[in-house]
Amino acid sequence: MASPCELLVESDRPEEARELGALAAAECARIERKFSRYRDDSVLAAIHAAAGRPFEVDPETAQLLDFAAECHALSGGLFDITSGVLRRAWTFDGSARVPDAAAVAALLPLVGFHRLRWRNPVLELPAGMEIDFGGIGKEYAVDRVYDAVAMRCRRPFLVNFGGDLRANAAPKSGAWRVGIERPGAERVASKLLELEHGALATSGDTRRYLEKDGVRYGHILDPRDGWPVRGAPQSVTVAASSCTEAGLLATLALLQGPGARAFLDAEGVRYWVID
Repeated sequence: MASPCELLVESDRPEEARELGALAAAECARIERKFSRYRDDSVLAAIHAAAGRPFEVDPETAQLLDFAAECHALSGGLFDITSGVLRRAWTFDGSARVPDAAAVAALLPLVGFHRLRWRNPVLELPAGMEIDFGGIGKEYAVDRVYDAVAMRCRRPFLVNFGGDLRANAAPKSGAWRVGIERPGAERVASKLLELEHGALATSGDTRRYLEKDGVRYGHILDPRDGWPVRGAPQSVTVAASSCTEAGLLATLALLQGPGARAFLDAEGVRYWVID
């Protein structure tokens, strides 16, 4: 998941905590193994290797593809799981290495959800294109781990994968205290929230960005031109019933650029924005 992952359980039984921790770790590892774009034995690797030939996917992958198609339609094409190929030009490592415009433009023919054929359960992905579940993967993993733990545990617990989290109930202290990290200051909270149950997800450019000639380039890319969205806040945190929903709304808000707050107001969700 490329981030610290933890399960917090309010329990006076260490053996229970260890068992639940092992369960959470196993489910997290399963999802990483199955959907990581960095593994040559993942489902995504097999889809890419098909190079345009019809590929029948399993039900879980089909569910994610259906969700991605819905997100693409609802966002007017701004949320696009084929845009991950743009990382061939962009590396958001805090440096000043902004790619040449021609290098970005050369990748645009490989971007566009409309270019693939998806008829559940068969996917045809044109050769050279890629799909990347990075925009929803970590939040999806939080929800799957939450479900797995909830089947075995009735005590208050919280799943936290790199700041994207979901809780089933408040601990005895009254709430889980969650800090929203201040951009540019690691492990320093700009806001403290109290969460009893539900999910929070944050999207922003705190760690993934480039900066050149006084211009900061965040890692949220507009799939239409391949360049970072302009005028977006540095960080958006959204509360929702599931982590997948919260993460999607946070990302969609950033894709609106300066219209992030208006978008979230129209959705009627609780949110916190840092400019």
